[in-house]
Amino acid sequence: MGRAEERRARQRGGRRAAPKGRSSDGTGRSGIRRLFTWKKILGTFFGLCLLGMGAFIVLYMVIDIPEGNADAELQGNVYKYSDGSIMARRGYNREIVDLAKVPKEVQRTFVAAENKSFYKDSGVDLRGTTRGLLNTVSGKGAQGGSTITQQYVKNYYLTQEQTVTRKLKELVISLKLDREKSKDYILAGYINTSYYGRGAYGIQAAAQAYYRVDAEDLNVQQGAYLAALLQAPNQYDWAIASDTGKRLVQERWNYVLDNMVEQDWLDGADRRGLKFPVPKEPKAAPGLEGQTGYLVEAANAALKQQLVEQGTAEDLEQAKAMVDLGGYTITLNIDKKKQKALEQAVKEKLTSKLDPKKRDVDADVQAGAASVDPKTGAVVAMYGGVDYVKHYRNNATRDDYQPASTFKPVILAAAVDQDAETQDGVPITANTLYDGTSGRPVMDGTRKVGFSPPNEDDRDYGDIDVQESMNKSVNSVFAQMGIDVGMTEVVKVAGELGMETEGMAPLPAQTLGTMGASPLEMAGVYATLDNHGKKVTPAVVKSVEHKDRQVEFPDPIGDQVISREAADTVTSVLTGVVDDGTARVSVKENPLRDGQVVAGKTGTSDNNKSAWFTGFTPGLVTSVGLFGEDPKSGKQVPMYEAAGVDYRVNGGGPPAEIWAAYTFGVMDEVTKFDLDTKQGAAVKPSKSPSVSQSPSQTPSNEPTSEAPTTEAPPETSAPPTSEAPSPPPTSEAPPTPPTSGPPTTEAPGGDDDPENADAER
Repeated sequence: MGRAEERRARQRGGRRAAPKGRSSDGTGRSGIRRLFTWKKILGTFFGLCLLGMGAFIVLYMVIDIPEGNADAELQGNVYKYSDGSIMARRGYNREIVDLAKVPKEVQRTFVAAENKSFYKDSGVDLRGTTRGLLNTVSGKGAQGGSTITQQYVKNYYLTQEQTVTRKLKELVISLKLDREKSKDYILAGYINTSYYGRGAYGIQAAAQAYYRVDAEDLNVQQGAYLAALLQAPNQYDWAIASDTGKRLVQERWNYVLDNMVEQDWLDGADRRGLKFPVPKEPKAAPGLEGQTGYLVEAANAALKQQLVEQGTAEDLEQAKAMVDLGGYTITLNIDKKKQKALEQAVKEKLTSKLDPKKRDVDADVQAGAASVDPKTGAVVAMYGGVDYVKHYRNNATRDDYQPASTFKPVILAAAVDQDAETQDGVPITANTLYDGTSGRPVMDGTRKVGFSPPNEDDRDYGDIDVQESMNKSVNSVFAQMGIDVGMTEVVKVAGELGMETEGMAPLPAQTLGTMGASPLEMAGVYATLDNHGKKVTPAVVKSVEHKDRQVEFPDPIGDQVISREAADTVTSVLTGVVDDGTARVSVKENPLRDGQVVAGKTGTSDNNKSAWFTGFTPGLVTSVGLFGEDPKSGKQVPMYEAAGVDYRVNGGGPPAEIWAAYTFGVMDEVTKFDLDTKQGAAVKPSKSPSVSQSPSQTPSNEPTSEAPTTEAPPETSAPPTSEAPSPPPTSEAPPTPPTSGPPTTEAPGGDDDPENADAER
């Protein structure tokens, strides 16, 4: 068609036919091809890749490794007996351990279970992460595929939420962490932060929860089970797993070990010999009931004090915060056998006899005791009260009750150590005579000091030697002796022996033990005597471990604080209290004694508010105290007729009975004291010498291992009065005790008047 024809056709409104295969509007298949060419698709793909890479580079630059999640490292404190067995756990059930403490083959079980390429990869699994991202976006939930590094990052640096943002952060942080930290660091973090079920966080808690061993004692088959467990802790816990769960965990256990063989981490022959290690049954975490709470709190107190003393904490408040953060493994000196024996002795000799429904006073009786090894200073047993969750205050460490006549040996120790003399200038020894008249005014030269303590039942003894005065706890004698030595010196020696003397005024009334003291404190004093005058500071804690700090406790055995001669003389004299004094019935005549030599002292305080017996053998010192405490007000109250006792609860009664049942019950062998005294052999607790007699050289009725010294014994003194000496007292035994209770050997004194303080004999 020519141009003219085309023009005419347009004028007539006609149309020229479109070419075949093309739409009249020009948008046919050829247009689509032009829009989606392979070049454009490829370009778009690379563009998106570049955009993604750019975005990732930006993320890598802006995302730093954050501070760790504090909750992921929360730990509890673990408390152990001296043999290493668990006593209690407090706080979060996690105990972070160094990787070096985990056997190498156990470390590898986790790698074999979760990430065989761990030691070679860059910290991420791109394919697994991509799959996880797509599943998250599509709503299909989480799937595995993360490396150990990624799982550690999720546990420690991030959260468990399933979001694209969190997964991208996980990827970036894992890459950076792998570049900055060693594989051992990452593996240690992973096994210490993971949850294993049974409330156990970290491999150490898991090892204890499932196999009752420490992580360092796990074997490869146990490690393989714990590694398998991480995939589904509750489903795979053998104790609660279904048959399917048990089958699955055994399959995974085999998978772990087979992977170890594949990686040449386990010999094939050894692997074939391994059997599935069935875990132990779950065991409830030990709580603070019974005596455990008292022991834990005593250990915490010692730890906090040491943190302050070594400069780790500025004060006790900061130390408390550090202990509360956890992470400590505290091994106590408590001997499990002796602890059980002490608890049983208190139950048998006291608490089983208390019946508040029958006697109101029985509700007021509290017992406390502490037992110390004098050679090491270790507190091997402690009784804090009937139950920590019922009576919070620890009766073994409380120091608000008077130790009464258990203080008298301190006066004698000061006298002998300082070579003190009577008012007449005669050296004070076990055989020195004193005026034992009840209520006799205490003299300082020719001056009365305004203190006239009564004796038991207001009994007059006339001229009586120091040995028998200790046996019968004659108040008037030791009150005068305190002035002879000098009360300032007595207080000084008390502090050196281990008593808390801050605020202890050097007054004559202190000779009757009117200050406050605890059973633990008195056990330390007597342990120093038992240790021949070398200072013993009772130590509740044996050792402390923490991953971030060292805690070193000082040696409980210190310097020589009084002479051996002074300490041994007091020990020698105290054997008489048991053989012929206020503890005779409960201790000497105990059928379990078996010839064991014992030294000790009874004490009963003012108005029978406390009663004591502190005694020792060559290898064990134990102080037992009974305290009258109103359970509602907490005030100190009398204990008259408690536990069915006829009148007064004496130190020679329940306290001495508890002591004997415990001590003789844990005694491995009969032992003897090795003493070096001015008297030579232990003083025989019988007749007092006359004024002209020399000190007795007759050994006690009980076997001893000491030999007399070669020095001539000193002369004995005349009584410190200008009056003619009274006839010496008879050597008869103390009055027969009532049939329904222990011997009554104390005198009632005024309620709170130190002039009449009733320190028991």
